[in-house]
Amino acid sequence: MATITKDMSIVDIVSKYPQSSEVFMSFGMACLGCAAARFENVEQGARAHGIDVDELIKKLNEAVKDA
Repeated sequence: MATITKDMSIVDIVSKYPQSSEVFMSFGMACLGCAAARFENVEQGARAHGIDVDELIKKLNEAVKDA
């Protein structure tokens, strides 16, 4: 079962799982410095950056699986 879903807030994810910031950065999403991150969910942020949301979710969940 996925811990992180595409409808979750980027800020909430990074707050709950600090290690997720490395995954966002590896996809070119400097989410912590982006004002839109407070209002966007993962899917919206991924689309804005032209990123495959399913691949991003997969990598995020891999990063937090032991958290």
